[in-house]
Amino acid sequence: MVGHATTRRRAVYLDVSEPVPGDGPGRLRAAGFDVRIELARTDAEVVAAASGAEVILLGDTPVTAAALAGMPGLRGIALGTAGVDQIDVAAAGARGVWVSNVPAASTEEVAVHALAMALALVRNLPFFDRHVRGGGWDYTSAGELRRPSTLRFGVVGLGRIGRRVAGLARPLFARVIGCDPAVAAGAQPPGVELADLDGLLAGADVVSLHLPLTAASEGMIDAGRLGRMPRRGYLVNCSRGGLVQTADLLAALDSGHLAGAALDVLPDEPPASDSPLLRHPRTLVTPHVGFLSRESTLDCTTRQVDNVLAWAQRGRPLDVVVEGVGA
Repeated sequence: MVGHATTRRRAVYLDVSEPVPGDGPGRLRAAGFDVRIELARTDAEVVAAASGAEVILLGDTPVTAAALAGMPGLRGIALGTAGVDQIDVAAAGARGVWVSNVPAASTEEVAVHALAMALALVRNLPFFDRHVRGGGWDYTSAGELRRPSTLRFGVVGLGRIGRRVAGLARPLFARVIGCDPAVAAGAQPPGVELADLDGLLAGADVVSLHLPLTAASEGMIDAGRLGRMPRRGYLVNCSRGGLVQTADLLAALDSGHLAGAALDVLPDEPPASDSPLLRHPRTLVTPHVGFLSRESTLDCTTRQVDNVLAWAQRGRPLDVVVEGVGA
């Protein structure tokens, strides 16, 4: 967009912890923006930090409908993540606020993290590690080991990350089964069999979740669906913690129906120190780090600014999640 010759446009970086904007602020200033970097978590903090901003560049800070109502001059939200569930997209759309994300920046990292977690479960690595650190040295301590090439690997969600996971898993497992209602028969990745969700759960020894968190998907992995998995199966979640009913997962682990669960995401982050998920002997938990690498951080922050500059110069971000009004 042109104009604003005497008034610099304001852009504010918001995150719940110290952001890592790279050279983004410098690029925005060179393009005529006044830039601030703020920490905010609550609605009041968001509104105060974003005062006067036309665009906010967001990390994990939640932006609710109430916060949006307190920012009447806001024109755009540029996320530095692929996921968008930290903001109320419906409220943003109703207010004509553009929303953009960075859909491809961490595909490799999340896919590799999910496969690494799956293989760690299959080989019982975290459980053997705990046993040895506790003074033991018994190769039967963590339970039965099975050969990956005899197991079936299920991928729930065949977007960018799910497809990448399926491709990585295919040479290692007997079969790869995929589930995604948006993928028509014949359009799935090579070597991936399509099934509905119940069929995948019943047919896969290892299930890896790669779905956005929506009203339809929240809590979808519950006692009934966990019960459809083969006995001694494994669940991996590198998507969103809210996909899984925590109490039901713990019950499936306690009963021995599931042999293990690997979680990079939890319903509440960070979890309470006494969280049963952290204390359970059959869980592997990492701190929502699946997306992270030096390269993905650079790609995320670069593309985030690219979206802002495209919006400012051409009236439309590169990666549109929500259509806004003008620029």
